Formats: sequence, structure tokens, C-alpha cells
Amino acid sequence: MNLGRLITAMVTPFDKDLNVDYDQAVRLAKKLEGERSSALVINGTTGESPTLTSEEVYRLLSEIKKNVSIPVIAGVGTNNTKKTIDNINNIKDLNVDGLLVITPYYNKPNQESLYAHFKAVAESTDLPIIIYNVPGRTGVNISVKTVKKLAEIKNIAGIKEASGDMAQFTRMINETPEDFLVYSGDDILTLPCLSVGGNGIVSVASNVAGVKMGEMIDAFENSDMKKAAKINLELTNLFDGLFVTTSPIPVKHALNILGFNVGGYRLPLTEPTPEVSKVVKECLAVL
Repeated sequence: MNLGRLITAMVTPFDKDLNVDYDQAVRLAKKLEGERSSALVINGTTGESPTLTSEEVYRLLSEIKKNVSIPVIAGVGTNNTKKTIDNINNIKDLNVDGLLVITPYYNKPNQESLYAHFKAVAESTDLPIIIYNVPGRTGVNISVKTVKKLAEIKNIAGIKEASGDMAQFTRMINETPEDFLVYSGDDILTLPCLSVGGNGIVSVASNVAGVKMGEMIDAFENSDMKKAAKINLELTNLFDGLFVTTSPIPVKHALNILGFNVGGYRLPLTEPTPEVSKVVKECLAVL
């Protein structure tokens, strides 16, 4: 499964009535493809997945899959195993390239339950699955031991690791097969994660900074660590600013400021405060 180094977790554009703007979504997907994204996650949390209907998700994936040549990964995970499997079945005719499946949130399953959940999901499909570990949002961390066990399942292809724990990230690389994909889920850790053998980043920031992030990754791959570190430092304020409040509020606001209209937010998310807007505007100065 070749997803490249820079996977963008794409926002979902809305029109003025907060309907999904499918035409603008296609334009954004094409824009991201042209700005170095090697794959796209559609209907992830950055895409406001909790607020989209099954019908909206189906059409969004269908339109984007038809219009880009890079892999399209569908966010399908919930805290209900059957519902997650239903989500997969609802899009099975779209020929997406993979699935992003978050660790179940709120109900906080233990490690044995997490294994059983992902195993059941994997057995329901032939598509490659990327596990998404983000304990700051879900309230539960998937352990290295559990990831190692899940990596033995044929179509569990990798993990988006967003615990922020570099020791855990490094151990996941060290204790899983060489072809198991370990991606950072934290933009600010892109370069550190690459330096310890990670495959790349599933990024929010690349919605606006894909070109510069691509240049940083190129420098790393060309062993020009001085240049990679310089770009990383230049992007630090941007990485921080895009998470000054709940994502994707800042990144959608950033796209709007830059002149690419992606509209507003469905509740429970709301418009950025003046203070947040000021931070976002300032962090965009690097672009």
C-alpha cells in the first residue's frame, strides 16, 4: 500500500446554508493533489465527520474519487463496531483505496476489546485499514503490544499515531513488520517522526501548507537535514496556530483567509473568536 509521505486530512467545504459543497470539495481535492499531497483522508474528524450523513459521505467520496489520481482513504470509524462495519458496507462500491478507523471513543474499551473491535472490522472488508490512535480525543490509548498483534492481521496496513508520545511511536516502528505503515498524526512531529523511521504524516496543516511540507520532506529524503530543520522551524508557529482551538476551526478559517472558500462549521463547532482569528492570521505569515 503506497500512500506516500504527505497524507492530507481534508476539510469538508460547506456552502452558506451549511450544505456540503461538493464542487468546492472537488476543487480542494485537486488543489491538494497539486500541492504535494500524496493521498487524501475524506470524512475524518478534520472533515467534520460526526456531522455528515451517510448519504453525504457517499457522495463526497464518490465525487472526489472520480476527480483525483492519488489514493483516497475513507474515514469510517465510530465507537460502535457494527456501525463502523455498516459505514464500510455503505461505500463498498466506490473503490476507495483504504479506510481510516479511529479507536472507539467515550466508551473507553480495554486493550482486549480494542483488539476485538479492529479484528472484527478488518474481517468485514478486503480494504487496507489504517488504525487511528488519538487518545487526546478518544480517551483511550492503543498500546504498542496491541498494535503489534493487530499488525499480524493481513489487511491492517498501518496506524496514524497521534498520542504525541515519541517513545511509543518509535516502539511501534521497532516492533511491527517492516511493511506496516506508521504515520504521525501530529503536524509538529512530522520531521522527528521521519527521523526515527516513520512513513510520514497524516496532516491537517497540509490543507494550507502542502508545498512547504513537501519541501521539508524532500530535504529529509535527500539527507539535507539542515534544510529540513530550517523549514520545520519556519512552520512551527503555523503548526501551533492551526491547533490554537478545536480542529478544524483554525484550518478552515485559514483556507478562507487565503481565499479558498470552505465555508463555516456545523454545530457543535462554531466560528473562531477574534482572538483565534488573530492567531491564525499571524501564523499564516510563513506561507
